[in-house]
Amino acid sequence: MTATLRVMLDQLVAPTEPDLETAARELTRGLIAGTPAGCEVEGIAPAGPADRSPEIPGLAGVRRTALARRELSAALQLGVATGIGGGMIHSPTLLAPLVRHDRVHDNDQTVVTIWDLGPWEAPREWPKSVVGWNRAMLKRAVKHADAVVVPTHSMAVQLAGHAGLGERIRVIAGAAPQGFAVPTDEVGRRRALDLPEGFVLLAGRAAPTDALALGFAAVARAGIDLPVVVIGAGEGEEPVIADAAGAAGIPERSVHVRGALEAQDRAAVFGAAVAFVAPARRSALPWRVLEALALGVPVVAASSPVHDEVIVDGGILAEAEADALADALERALASTASVDRLGVLAADRGRAFSWRESADRVWQLHAEL
Repeated sequence: MTATLRVMLDQLVAPTEPDLETAARELTRGLIAGTPAGCEVEGIAPAGPADRSPEIPGLAGVRRTALARRELSAALQLGVATGIGGGMIHSPTLLAPLVRHDRVHDNDQTVVTIWDLGPWEAPREWPKSVVGWNRAMLKRAVKHADAVVVPTHSMAVQLAGHAGLGERIRVIAGAAPQGFAVPTDEVGRRRALDLPEGFVLLAGRAAPTDALALGFAAVARAGIDLPVVVIGAGEGEEPVIADAAGAAGIPERSVHVRGALEAQDRAAVFGAAVAFVAPARRSALPWRVLEALALGVPVVAASSPVHDEVIVDGGILAEAEADALADALERALASTASVDRLGVLAADRGRAFSWRESADRVWQLHAEL
């Protein structure tokens, strides 16, 4: 008898965030690659355009629901029957049929994932509808989920303070996209993005918890005569972020702000970065930090429970204040030897994260359940 692990693939049909789409795809690939004997992986996806079908080699099949993602999301929030059915269900997000089921007699399991605690810890930075949906789904998870996965132990502690999940909280990290590497046409890609060669890189939106103002202040106080590039800005946020850099003392001509980029473009940008500065202290997996580590880019980060756990000795961790980060950045770029050493440390730490290993832990989790 074949045991089927059914993975929610809504992010591949109607993605809400690029990083969640990547996580869903990469985790599913890892699950397929590490499928134990006598098991298979099947996808569950909402109704949608045929050209958005989540076709991943090795899937035993994809079951499409009658509802599109928006309607499916609303139905699951209310606990309405959606026709998804039971069995072993793993969701890379909170979107899953969180309803009463019998794990002991019917072998039904439902596991969901939370990558960012922002809807609970910084709700003003999120749309009210998103905050409401996440909070409602977590309440359903408390009642019906067999496990809730978070990517770091520090986030597990934080989540425990928001929900009575007991020992059902499990830690399984994410990673940079499989094969994430600086592309051979990196120079052309940077030219297309109108970016210089050799710069200090930051990533984030204008939201206070992304702490770009702190990062700009650190770069300005470090007195480093290099351009500053920011990626991942929200739509229309470029002028606001550029103004924040100017307020910190960085000349307007030296600031280059870009929005969300595809993986290869991001890798090309990392390829010309002399250092990546991560000033945020959010309770969320720092996706861009993982990518910097994967590519061996020197990392200077504000110390936080998440950064301390993810980076460890793969970069320089400093107090979350401008002078301390500025001093860390100065030390990182003090010499070619320093840059090279930090690059090696970053790459070594980056190898600790892989979607294949994460997938193996998902299989182990469902086996334990």
